[in-house]
Amino acid sequence: MQPVVHLAVGYLCYAAYSRWRRGKPPGEAPALAAIAGAALPDLLDQSLYHGGLTPVGRTIGHSLLFAVPVIAVVWLVASGRNRRLLGPAFAIGYLSHLATDVPWHVLSGDYDELGFLLWPITHMPEYSGVKTLGHVGGLEVTTLWLEAPILVAGIALWWHDGRPGTEAIRRAVSRWT
Repeated sequence: MQPVVHLAVGYLCYAAYSRWRRGKPPGEAPALAAIAGAALPDLLDQSLYHGGLTPVGRTIGHSLLFAVPVIAVVWLVASGRNRRLLGPAFAIGYLSHLATDVPWHVLSGDYDELGFLLWPITHMPEYSGVKTLGHVGGLEVTTLWLEAPILVAGIALWWHDGRPGTEAIRRAVSRWT
């Protein structure tokens, strides 16, 4: 899945949870926590890969062996600081990233690429990229066809919810300038 689509999925998942649990859209900080959680696996792994520290672009950040302890620490720190909404938001964002990286490999039959889930115990081959799902009327249908409406839905819901997180970013940027 494309990195920006992971952000949309993280927001969509946390927004659904927030409506179910609290009966309202996400607040500023939890929205940012969900988006940060959804971004972290790619930010970490792509930095390590492009820095020449890992052989492939899905390693530690995409591994459940790393994700579970990181989520636990974030949850405990957030709870200790009386920011109880941030733990679940971060966890939902992070786990949504890992969960949405799985279906494309299953649908395309590239099961060996699921090695990222338990890396370094399991081998992770080089990621083969966008997956072809089939052909319709002479057109190649790829995973991007499914990702585009997810991205649009995530942006639309975030916009409808009042763009939570933008005010916090605006305040942080104004402090630096």
